[in-house]
This record gives sequence, C-alpha cells and structure tokens, in this order.
Amino acid sequence: MPAYSSPADRAQARACWIAAPGRAEIRTEPVATPAEGEVLVRTRHSAVSRGTEMLVFQGRVPASEHERMRAPFQQGTFPGPVKYGYVNVGCVEQGPAHLLGRDVFCLYPHQTRYVVPATAVHPLPEGLPAARAVLAANMQTAINALWDAAPRVGDRIAVVGGGVVGLLTGWLAARMPGCAVQLIDTQADRAAVAARLGMGFALPEAADPDADLVVHASGHPEGLATALRLAAFEATVLEMSWYGDRPVTLPLGEAFHARRLRIRSSQVGHIAASQRSRWTHDRRAALALSLLVDAPELDALITDSAPFENLPQVLARLSGDAPGTLCQRIDYSYDQDPF
Repeated sequence: MPAYSSPADRAQARACWIAAPGRAEIRTEPVATPAEGEVLVRTRHSAVSRGTEMLVFQGRVPASEHERMRAPFQQGTFPGPVKYGYVNVGCVEQGPAHLLGRDVFCLYPHQTRYVVPATAVHPLPEGLPAARAVLAANMQTAINALWDAAPRVGDRIAVVGGGVVGLLTGWLAARMPGCAVQLIDTQADRAAVAARLGMGFALPEAADPDADLVVHASGHPEGLATALRLAAFEATVLEMSWYGDRPVTLPLGEAFHARRLRIRSSQVGHIAASQRSRWTHDRRAALALSLLVDAPELDALITDSAPFENLPQVLARLSGDAPGTLCQRIDYSYDQDPF
C-alpha cells in the first residue's frame, strides 16, 4: 500500500453514514492522532451484513432495541444519521511494534482509516487472505449458533436459509463426524454452493423431514414455518433470524405441541451460556479467524465486490433484495486518495 506523504495526511478520512432511512452518503471526517495503546488502521476491505445492516439502513430497528443494537464503534443514533457496520479488515499504519504493518480484523464501520484501542483489533493469522477475512463476523455468529444448538455426533441437521450465516453454520456442522446436513432454500442455485461446502440441498417442498436439529437463518417467517415442519419429535429449532420491527406469525397449532418442539434463539452479542465461563469475545474472534485460514471453499460466499465510493448505491441495491448476492465485499483503493 502507498505510504502517506506526510503526517498531516492522516488527519482526514471518508466514512459511510446512513443519513436517513434508505439513504446513505460518504462524509469526510477527522481522524485523531493515535495515543499510546492505540492503532491507526487503513482499511483494505469491509463487508455489508445482509441481515442486521439492511434493517438499520431501512430504519427498522425498534426503539426498544436502540441501545442493545449499537455496534462497538457506531456513531450517531438510530434511525439516523448513523455510522454503522462491524466488518472491517485493514493494515495497522501506526501503533505498537507487534502490530505495525499487520493486517487486522476490527468491528468497525465502513471508513477509509480510523483509530481504535490496540485491544480492539485482531491480527489475521498467517495464510488468511485479507479479502476472505471479511467473513470473520459471520463466522463468529455461526460458532455461537453451534454452541447454542449443541449438535451431537450423527445428527441429521437441516439449515433453512442459504445466506452467509446459514451456509457457515451448515459448513461447521457438516464437519462433525457422522452429521448429515441439508441446506433448504427457495433459490435452486444455492445447491452448487451447498455442495462445495459439504452439504446436501433441497427446495422447501422437497426437504427431508425428521431433522434432529433445525437451524433457521432465512430472515423470513415462512422459513421459520418450514423449520418447524422439518423438526423431528422433541427436536430443537434454533432461530438465528432477527426481524427488526416486523411481527412474525407462526403455525403453533398443527403438530407443534404433539411433537414437543422447542424454539431457541441465538444471538452473537453474548457468548453462548454453555461456553461463557471459559470463553471471551477475543478468544471466539481468534477461533473464527483460524477457521477461515485453510478454507478456500468459503471464497464462494463472497459473490460481489464494489469500490468504497459506490457503497451508498450498493446499500440501496441490497435493500431492494438482490437475491443473488451472498457476502457483499467493499474494496478500498488509495491510488487517488485525496487524503
């Protein structure tokens, strides 16, 4: 990456803000000089969350969740203006010697450069391409899901919803001895990605019944209804979708009670209860990054890329559904950086 021409060049950055629901813009803002124990990071890549970030962009975070839904380095408040995001991979330009020049992952919004405490960044392990490291946040979500779900050797596992979180969760589950994982999605072209990640595939009407564990990650109430239909007697349905301010209606008549089904929520903000006494967020982040190292098959999840300058238009496009996009990576170039 090109070096700065002078220390003064570090005083400005460009960041993406949601100015109002449905409208984003690039703004210029100051960047502080890093103090002792801080790092200055120059972003290489960020990524857009197709779930939570889209709800934020659309202004659909309920008022009751405004504080709980704050990202670690969010600025502004919901519904806007707000600078939101939590997938950032960059290079440390200033900071402690052991981090200087290292590529790192940070839960930071979309911004060309920024200053954070050194403890907030996670060095990428050797062999992990920076472009793949944008999957780290979703990988942490998938890890937490399996901790919450506690699948057992030999389980038949259904994953309803072939987005990035569902695919990563299925990929992890399929690596367990004896487990048979089937991805269920309404888009038939997800079959190729599922096969690459070691899973079977079915459309909802053709999915295998009697799953020992069902993971729901489609983001749609219809998907959750499908998940309930596929669950075996006394099975657990793990709900990973967050619906924002949208109400959800479920078929809790039919055989729901007779089959003694259990619906359990999973959310990445807290370490799963079964692991909480021993694991920290930092330890989980390190695990997520390590799992990405020898996994070139996961590059198939990064279906789209766009330059940072186009991010407002990208957010508007993704908000309109864009069913073919899995992970949307944002790339940062400094060849003509005015700062």
